[in-house]
Amino acid sequence: MTPKLVILGSGPAGLTAALYAARADLAPVVVAGMLSGGQLTRTTEVENFPGFPEGVLGAELMEKFRAQAARFGAEFIDGKDATSVDLRRRPFAITLEDERREADTLIIATGASPRMLGLPNEERLLARGVSTCATCDGAFFRGKNLVVVGGGDSAAEDALFLTRFAAAITLVHRRGELRASKIMQHKVLSHPKITVRWHTVIADIHGAEEGRVTGVRLKDVRTAEERDAPCDGVFVAVGHTPNTALFKGQLELDQGGYIITRDGTATSVEGVFACGDVQDPVYRQAVTAAGSGCMAAIAASRFIERRE
Repeated sequence: MTPKLVILGSGPAGLTAALYAARADLAPVVVAGMLSGGQLTRTTEVENFPGFPEGVLGAELMEKFRAQAARFGAEFIDGKDATSVDLRRRPFAITLEDERREADTLIIATGASPRMLGLPNEERLLARGVSTCATCDGAFFRGKNLVVVGGGDSAAEDALFLTRFAAAITLVHRRGELRASKIMQHKVLSHPKITVRWHTVIADIHGAEEGRVTGVRLKDVRTAEERDAPCDGVFVAVGHTPNTALFKGQLELDQGGYIITRDGTATSVEGVFACGDVQDPVYRQAVTAAGSGCMAAIAASRFIERRE
């Protein structure tokens, strides 16, 4: 029997959608994927999610989300990612590696992946001083010396946000001028806590043996000269890539590849809804993702009611 609703993704957006859909008696099927719980499982402590005044581990928070959705009857498919989706036919066809599933209605909550630097120690030190979210992790670095990598508005915003906590910030940019808007450039260049290293990239991140970031190796792209600089944290702000490869040519996407939604979460295909970071290039927070997951589930429920 074709399920009424399938949800692709199991981060805050997908699991909130599952909770609301399950409570609406839609018996949603959640394709949890290989990384069940989404990006939040890769962070250590979450201090800015409402209801947890002492903070909560990212993985623990996602476990609570999932348990709540399961309590009301959500079904989960673990350990498999969707490898293809056909939205040109009804019911929609979803291929999960070695099996094929169908869905009358679909909620896409596949998220976005932060672009990384591709350094050997970057993955080892993720959540141990390497971060891709200043608003998530900045408060853990009070009085510390930090490095921010990037030259666009995101990097400028992260550097300025981190000045609330850090003692000093080095903004590392491979070019001789920032790509950020003029007003953001002015704020960065005039801030007493921020130093910009032009024509520079990070060649390595130190601290893998210690289990935390202890410094970086900086490389001048013009001379190839390298030198080590101590620091307590590295914030990578070189952009995000929405996980929308499956939907290219089938859904309307913006120039950055994010799903375009109308009336909250409706996509360009009737019966397909999107929520969370896959359609949000601006906020990218767990709480906003959860809110849009609620919206998507309510919209999907109303769509199903109209069809029935």
